[in-house]
Amino acid sequence: MNDFHLAQVNVGRILAPLGSPRLADFVAQLPEINALADRAPGFVWRMVDDDGTDSTGLRPENGDDLFLINCSVWESVEALRDYTYRSEHLKVLARRREWFERLADFHLALWWVPAGHRPSVAEAMERVALIRENGEGPGAFTFRAPHPPPVESPTA
Repeated sequence: MNDFHLAQVNVGRILAPLGSPRLADFVAQLPEINALADRAPGFVWRMVDDDGTDSTGLRPENGDDLFLINCSVWESVEALRDYTYRSEHLKVLARRREWFERLADFHLALWWVPAGHRPSVAEAMERVALIRENGEGPGAFTFRAPHPPPVESPTA
């Protein structure tokens, strides 16, 4: 068993409200894509809001109803990469410009957490801020420059 798991957060600002016709295809695919993640090899956990289905009800940016967050935990970088780029998820990812504003800054951060840890919205947003302020490093990185898990046990 690994002492550490990989946490990921990605954020974005949608181009219209979730209930609008413009977002209908995106919203319709959420249950299927979330179920795909839940069944993916190496999947550990994903953040959900109070209704327990997805995280679209969370508002990490001062109540901005168009700002969405997605956060999950995986066994490894490879497991997350496989889900992201080698599954049906890629079809949804390829359409992101139809639904989300193009962000000028980092919208994704990966980091290592002790196995069993579940990041909060605040922690996830801190990692986005960290990568935006300092660029990629061991505390927040992307698929382009992955960092290995820490060498010491999380209880050490």
